[in-house]
Amino acid sequence: MTRSEEANGRPVPADIRKTPGAAAVGRLVPADLRKAPGAAPAGQPETAVLRDGERIDDLERNGYRIIQNPAMFCFGMDAVLLSGFAQARRGERVIDLGTGTGIIPLLMEAKTEGEHFTGLEIQPEMADMAARSVALNRLQDRIDIVQGDIREASRLFGPASFDVVTSNPPYMAGGAGLTNPEAPKAVSRHEILCTFDDVARETARLLKHGGRFYLVHRPRRLPELFAVLRMYGLEPKRMKMVHPYAGRAANLVLLEAVRGGRPLLKAEAPVIVFRAPGVYSDEIRDVYGY
Repeated sequence: MTRSEEANGRPVPADIRKTPGAAAVGRLVPADLRKAPGAAPAGQPETAVLRDGERIDDLERNGYRIIQNPAMFCFGMDAVLLSGFAQARRGERVIDLGTGTGIIPLLMEAKTEGEHFTGLEIQPEMADMAARSVALNRLQDRIDIVQGDIREASRLFGPASFDVVTSNPPYMAGGAGLTNPEAPKAVSRHEILCTFDDVARETARLLKHGGRFYLVHRPRRLPELFAVLRMYGLEPKRMKMVHPYAGRAANLVLLEAVRGGRPLLKAEAPVIVFRAPGVYSDEIRDVYGY
């Protein structure tokens, strides 16, 4: 994606401009929005910011909205839960690895006191939607969307450049047997373009000492997740299981790991998503805002 030469007073590393396969460098701002940040061009309806098959959804936070295409990939409860579990304090800089349509930076900007948020996304169409959502909400000074490869994140942004890293990585190992492994949904769900090892390695390089990594994943992969995190000096510190209903097995896990942290894991009370079919629990409504 394109980032300006200087974003919000922070110089952009020169090698971002030379990244193979990246769009012209910098913050992605579509040409038809540059003269009217956060809105459709004057005299045109709001739908002017949409491409074929896209829609605008209400995030029910600060009046923010997001552009999505159901044929590609739409955010789910896992992203909402991660945005509520992750913490960004005043003055901290946050990057979301594999940001998709930008849902986590948008929600964290609304919920936390973080100073600035960056979303890194390799798929051009998804990065473009995320950038237009940022512009739609007039958040170009608070959120940057960068098109690039997670595996090169530390080269793009430099080591120890963030206080917080978040990620909702692909849950399924490999792409064997997929009919179309290049499809956006396949890339989002399967480890086709990056593995968890790639995510953890680049997170460790991006974080300052004492920086925090927040992720959501599948409980069945916890042994692997813990082993890989520790291999890269990321110590698991908080864990919260997510259950669809009371009495059901957990189907998600939220984790916080600290770069250079000491071994001490806190297992927090679990989250119950639904109290009845189609009815969110009080915690989901009150704590996570849905």
